[in-house]
Amino acid sequence: MKIKAKLNGDKVQVKLLAKHPMHTGRTKDPVTNELIPANFIKTLTCHVDNNKVFQGNFGTGVSKDPFLKFTLINRKAGDILKFEWVDLKGATEVKEVTL
Repeated sequence: MKIKAKLNGDKVQVKLLAKHPMHTGRTKDPVTNELIPANFIKTLTCHVDNNKVFQGNFGTGVSKDPFLKFTLINRKAGDILKFEWVDLKGATEVKEVTL
């Protein structure tokens, strides 16, 4: 995951790029011509001090390497933003950013 979080006053603008192939289950492997099993990010969450402040629920309509941009309010320097995604196979990625 690549994350940029810019604090401006008490607002933080978050830009997040989640590296994931986001297979829909409808694409064929070019070599074997067999369907590639579905595997996409199901949920992506953001916690601040163990409080969930954002959750995105994804499906097959989201493209490879999803990009998200959102704003959080009432934040301050020193807050730790913890991001985590979970895919269909149970794989996860976790990243923390300190404001």
